[in-house]
Amino acid sequence: MKRLALLAVAGLALAGATAVAQTPPAPPPAQAPMSMLHIVRGVVAQASDTALVITGKDGKAVTVKLAPNWMVAVLKPIPVDQIQVGSFIGTTEIPQADGTGVSVEVHVFPPGVKMGEGHYPWDLQPGAMMTNGTVGTVAAVPGGRALEVSYPSGERHVVVPPNAPVVLITPGGDRGLIKPGVSVFLVAQQTPDGGLITNSITTGEGGAPPPM
Repeated sequence: MKRLALLAVAGLALAGATAVAQTPPAPPPAQAPMSMLHIVRGVVAQASDTALVITGKDGKAVTVKLAPNWMVAVLKPIPVDQIQVGSFIGTTEIPQADGTGVSVEVHVFPPGVKMGEGHYPWDLQPGAMMTNGTVGTVAAVPGGRALEVSYPSGERHVVVPPNAPVVLITPGGDRGLIKPGVSVFLVAQQTPDGGLITNSITTGEGGAPPPM
């Protein structure tokens, strides 16, 4: 249960970034039992103002209802040198034998947003971990860019290789961006009838797949 809770919180940290400076939904998904939260990734097959049909990598279609006040966050690619001391980031990383991590992707949160802090299992690929925290140091190294990322229970030394995508989470996207053919990431809450509902959708710029 603890691992599921951490994973769900990390997902909400991304999808929930759209709520900054806006009235939060009531009740937000974070108030639901963690066993009722589901991470959904895929391509929108059908879209309306009230529901999405999303096709996952396995080819299966998932229907997700949309809360009346649902919002959109757009992930915009940025150069790695925009990650600075004090930036709050999340990174999917692969732990190495020496205790460090190599980033698969990095997502930079909007100024003032800190969510999902910690280091915990992530389901993007086997062995992956999610690290969310504040950047303390940044240094150029032969393997890319080295970051010291701190969070309340510790810190991680992570290297971001040149091929790792780096994106900035930008809240307040137009709902019209969520249409068939667009790739999305979301955290959905299970409803009493066994369905799914969400209040926040994350997509990449131009409909690109969110890297997390």
